[in-house]
Formats: sequence, structure tokens, C-alpha cells
Amino acid sequence: MIDPAERWAHALLALKLLAINPKLGGIALRARAGPVRDRWCASLARFPQSLRKVPLNITDDQLFGGLDVTATLTRGQQVLARGLADEAGYLMVPMAERLEPGLAARLGALIDGGRHCLIALDEGAGNEERLPDALADRLAFHIDLEGVPCAAAQSGLGTVPAPLEVASRARDIEAVAEIAEALGVVSARAPLLCLWAAQAHAALHRRRDMAHEDIEVAALLTLVPRATRVPEPENTDEAEAPPPPDHSSEPQNDAPRDGSEAELHTEILLEAIKAMLPSDILAQIAARRAGRGAKGAGAGVKRTGNRKGRPLPSRPGRLDGRARLDLVATLRAAAPLQTLRRSAQKRDRLIEIRASDIRVKRYEERSDRLLVFAVDASGSAAFARLAEAKGAIELLLVDAYAARDHVALVGFRGVSAEVLLPPTRSLVQTKKRLAALPGGGGTPLAAGIKAATELALLGQSRGMSATLILLTDGRANVALDGEADRQRAGADATRMARAALVQGLDALVIDVGKRPERSLRTLAETMDAIYLPLPRADAKRLSNAVSGALR
Repeated sequence: MIDPAERWAHALLALKLLAINPKLGGIALRARAGPVRDRWCASLARFPQSLRKVPLNITDDQLFGGLDVTATLTRGQQVLARGLADEAGYLMVPMAERLEPGLAARLGALIDGGRHCLIALDEGAGNEERLPDALADRLAFHIDLEGVPCAAAQSGLGTVPAPLEVASRARDIEAVAEIAEALGVVSARAPLLCLWAAQAHAALHRRRDMAHEDIEVAALLTLVPRATRVPEPENTDEAEAPPPPDHSSEPQNDAPRDGSEAELHTEILLEAIKAMLPSDILAQIAARRAGRGAKGAGAGVKRTGNRKGRPLPSRPGRLDGRARLDLVATLRAAAPLQTLRRSAQKRDRLIEIRASDIRVKRYEERSDRLLVFAVDASGSAAFARLAEAKGAIELLLVDAYAARDHVALVGFRGVSAEVLLPPTRSLVQTKKRLAALPGGGGTPLAAGIKAATELALLGQSRGMSATLILLTDGRANVALDGEADRQRAGADATRMARAALVQGLDALVIDVGKRPERSLRTLAETMDAIYLPLPRADAKRLSNAVSGALR
């Protein structure tokens, strides 16, 4: 992890860069309410533009302005009320991880207009609670202050210099694009934000041309939080290139060509970015991917009901015997219209409520979660992998009671797969089953995926949200019918992976081979699963990776 003092410095630096260039959109700050976050937010008071808070229940009239019903009825003529968006400046959204898609889209439109910057305070407890992707993509900086102690948050913002015109050369633009490609950044907006951040960093240091340092810092703040992979090292197995021809007799030209200079520029920057990557970047990437799209992440699948669970904002509805009336919300909806509804014949009525005023309560429930481990128990390295899986499952079960998780285990070796542990929370039973798990033989990968999928679907039929965790080195050599045929084995594994995808199962593929296996990465893409290469992983690291990817 990055040092807490350095994370605090990055958070203040992001504020300075945003003040220099408001086109950067804003900052997504992940931190719980506390003195560290309060100290960071207090720095916004030094900015010349206004800062206004946006509550999660804000209406369109409050945000964009609209008809002032009370004043209109009192004066007898149309009176328009101003909204928060009428004044340019900074908008702050507390608990931004709870933003509804509609409000997130409206805030995104305000950012695109160029007159507003957004400070999104993400207080999510896990990766299933995150800022909506469409809005997060418009914010240049994603800062995490979770776990930063007060002692590390002592430095202040300092002075913010006036904007300065900074030139961007073609090689700088190309370098930013190649860094984004190497990190697997899929957003087309992110490289542009990185370039603007690099220009703002150069302006902060009063430079009219960007330097290596500017692009490095900008990439660390804007591209690394969006990374979906770690830059792969060069393939050392390829044959060495033939030696260049001897041109010693030709006249020498010390000036490098533009192309080679640009390539060297990009290589230097990529190496610098790799050196600055956090040590747990793989787990962070997997956690972000799981948080974006996992249907079974967190404590289970979200389900909307009308009886129990976490309260959600009320919605218009009708009383059909099953829905519960939200009396306060109903009265709030009816109150502004009472003057218009009253007539001479209805003077005796204190308040008139119509069907369109009815608001019903909603709740969000969560199902239990089932983690199905499919463990490759084949080959000479089976015992090491099984020891890792056994230790990881035991570590995960320690928190199973609090997290309401169930764990199941499928082992595949030889010519078939076997359910070794049905869904359970019992730590004692798990240890007994794991102790008797054998190893060695072929790799029936297709049979393992099939058995794990069937077990996951059985859990779903019982109301649980299932996640499949495949632990293998990816070298399938036994087909689904039990015959040793490497080509058919790979085709069967792909077919079973597609079947798991069709069933809508979330999955995590952990590659424990000595080197990342390309075929296993392709299999993970077929399953739309998170791919996590973890060579030489011990039980603790494996448990942390799984927890980071799924919570």
C-alpha cells in the first residue's frame, strides 16, 4: 500500500490541480466521515468559487430551478425559484455511493457543461457500494483516504498559483495514450483527463513545457485508479533479434529520430509508472472490477421489497394490500397542491389526498452469499495448491458468521470432479473434509467448472447469491468424457465457461501457475470473470485477494 502521508499529499495535490484546471471535472474521495476528511474538505474553503452541498434527495426544481408553487399561489403570478446549478462553482455530494442513476446523470451533465466541478464523498463500506461508473468516469481524480491517521494529515493545501499556458507535444500525447493502453484503461475520457492533469501539474511548478515528472504524477492520479491490468513485462522467451548491421563506415548522426525519441520517452514513463504502482495493485483491480458489475458481491444480491430490509426512498404507488403506506411522504406530496384543490364546496376539508399523492415504502434486502471453490488437484504441484486452498478457505470461514457467507468446495483431478464440501458455515466440518482431499493425476478442467456451476445453481435455487472461484494453472488435458485429449479438453472447458456465463454466475479465476497462462486469461474473459494471477501465493495472500475481489 502507498504510505498514508503520501496518500494525503496526493489528495491535496489533486485539489490544487483541480483549482488550476476546472475542466478536470472533480474528485471522488473515498473516506468515512472523520477528522481526516473534514480537514481535507476544509481546504476547499480557500477556493474563490462557491461550494454547495447536494443532498441525495434533491429534486429537479431544487437543482435546476423551477416554479415556486407557494410564492406563485401567494402573489397570483408565476414566480421562478433559482436552483443550485444556477451558480457556477463546486458541488459536494456526501454519501455519493448512494446516488440514484437519475441524479448521477444530471450531475454528469452539469460537469459536461464546464461551469461546475464535483466533489463526491464516497463513504461506501465495500466495493459493492461505489460511485456510479458514468459519473466516476467524468472525475479525473479518485483518491482513497481510508485508514489515513490524523498524524499523517498535518500538512495544509498551501498556495494555488494562477493558471499558466502549458504546451503539449505530440510525443507527450502519444505517451499518455500508450500508458493508458498498457494499464488497460477502457475509458476514452481518461487519457484526456491525464493530459490536462499533467498540464496543470506543470503549471503548478511554473513550467511552460511538460516534463517526465508531470506525466508520471498525472498518470498515478488519473490512470492507475482506472487500471484493469498491470503492464506485462517483455517476453524474454522470444528469440533474440539479430545484431544490427555494422555501419561504422557510414557518417554518424548523434541526433535520434523523432520516432525513436518518442519510444524512449514512453518507455521511461512506463518504467516509472510500474515503479510507483502499489504492491497490492492486483487485488485492488480485482476489487474494483467486482464492485462495478458483480451481481453477487458483498453480503449478497440486492432485492427490492416492501416489508423489511434497508429503507429506500419512497415511490408513487397504490395500496393493493401488499404495499405499505409512507404517510409522511404522502402528505409531503399532497401539501403543495391543497390551495388548487380547494373549492367552495370543499371548505370543510382540512386536506385532500388523491391517488396520485400516494407514496409507498420500499426496502432493500440482501440474500446470503455462497462461495464455490473449484480447486485443481492435479499434477505434481497439486499438494502446494491444495494447501493454499485449504488455508484460504479456513481463513474465509472465520468471518463467515458475520458476513453470512457459505463456502463449498469442488476438487477436480484424474478424469472427473467431485463435490468435497457442500455449502456450509461449519469450520470443524470444513477442516475434516479438507484434510482428506487427495491430489495428483490429469486436469479435467471442464468437469471442474461444470460441477462448480451445478453447485452454484443449487445454492441460487435456495435463495443464495453464488460466486464461483476457480483455482488452477489452466493446463486442461482431460475432456469432459474422461478421455485424455488436450484439444478437446480446452474446447470443453470453453463450453462450460460459456454455460456459467449464460447462467449469470459471477466468477473469479485465480491463476496459480508459475507464469500467467494466456489460455486461462481467455477462459476468464469467456466467463466474464475476474482474472487474478497469483503465482507462489500463500493462504493469507490468497484469502486477502479473494476478500478484496468479492467484498
